[in-house]
Amino acid sequence: MRSGIIPPIMPQLPETRYAQSGDVSVAYQVTGSGPVDLIMTPGFVSHLDHSWEEPSFARGLQRLAAFCRLIRFDKRGTGLSDRDAGIPSLEQRMDDIRAVMDSAGSKRAAILGISEGGPMSALFAATYPERTEALILYGTSPRSTWAPDYPIGISAEEAATRDDDVRKSWGSPEATHRLVADWLAPEMADDKRFCEWTGKLMRLGASPGAAVALRRMNRLIDVRHVLPSIHVPTLVLRRVGDEGARIEGSRYLHEHIPGAKFVELPGGAHFHFVGDADAFADEIQEFLTGERAAPEPDRILATVLLTDIADSTRRAAEVGDQRWRELLGDHNLLAKKAIARFRGRTIKSTGDGFLATFDGPARAVQCAFAIRQESRQLGLGIRAGLHTGEVELMGDDIGGIAVHLAARVAAKAPADEVWTSRTVRDLVAGSGLVFSERGDFELKGIPGTWPLYVVA
Repeated sequence: MRSGIIPPIMPQLPETRYAQSGDVSVAYQVTGSGPVDLIMTPGFVSHLDHSWEEPSFARGLQRLAAFCRLIRFDKRGTGLSDRDAGIPSLEQRMDDIRAVMDSAGSKRAAILGISEGGPMSALFAATYPERTEALILYGTSPRSTWAPDYPIGISAEEAATRDDDVRKSWGSPEATHRLVADWLAPEMADDKRFCEWTGKLMRLGASPGAAVALRRMNRLIDVRHVLPSIHVPTLVLRRVGDEGARIEGSRYLHEHIPGAKFVELPGGAHFHFVGDADAFADEIQEFLTGERAAPEPDRILATVLLTDIADSTRRAAEVGDQRWRELLGDHNLLAKKAIARFRGRTIKSTGDGFLATFDGPARAVQCAFAIRQESRQLGLGIRAGLHTGEVELMGDDIGGIAVHLAARVAAKAPADEVWTSRTVRDLVAGSGLVFSERGDFELKGIPGTWPLYVVA
């Protein structure tokens, strides 16, 4: 990249602040500035900063922050909060929420309890109605273990077996893949990068010993007797196929909290940000504000980037199948991170490359440069093509002439070069990017001839 080209703009993470709850420091972050404060009580373990490393999680957080002031925290003993805080009681956890609210200047907030964070959130709503605007419970239940009057919980024997597994394999690749495939996010089980992110989340969130101690503490929780005392608007959410949150537990909450609303969302992931995360956010937005997000337009203007590994078949034959799979996994990871870093949206993997869209052509070009530069370090040559035009939104996919044009431009580009249409060149005038014309080309399936440019 020549001097004079605008350097990449790294997204700014929310500032991590600390609330003092007695002698314990509780880490929290604030995102957005909407009229409603929403406290997100995390599940088993969390890590505020690492959450932003997963594009789908980051998008889910930004979606919530679009209509509220989202306040997230790491529970004491986990993540960025004090680790040597012992195993907290429910009362101490409620104190932590109040400390975070006070530090963030929130007098009254809606409480979103995720998974294991649900029972504590329910108890908080019953105990402090003057500080609770509403209660939202996702993928949770009033208790986790079996009892004569609660036969849907897990047995003591099963719990002990799971504790032993956690102590032996917490955050390992094999155990993480099993958790992702079985219930956390089954549709992401074949995504090596996502599984690595999840394993790192577990390791950053808590040590194996702390994880077992937290599991044992959580098994002592039973908030069934306080549910009738919850008198704030309550929404109970779960995914239809969520194997980590049995429907009987959600129904129990719905039936025993006065006036609670129960909604089953499509999909099977326990992670709220995987799959149709918009449906999750839409229900919360309507519940808190009375309005749903406006439907996305069927067509939008976007810059389409299509990348491809040059000579991939030859390189695979040179290095062998196993090494090629490793290289491809490393390339996929760096490409997705680069796309997220430059505020793009990954549409899909094309096998040896990626299709992505951007709301700014200069960022799209800079992303292509970043993918090319980082791929060189893996010994891979990348070709890339870009075009700006209207794209058709088709669920999670896109279509239209702009996509075909970007693909044809990429196909013309030699290895290790970034080519664009004239539209891209014209739109980034003044950005410092340098273009050289490569001539007029006929593009398969597209009428006329098209001048194409290489970005130096």
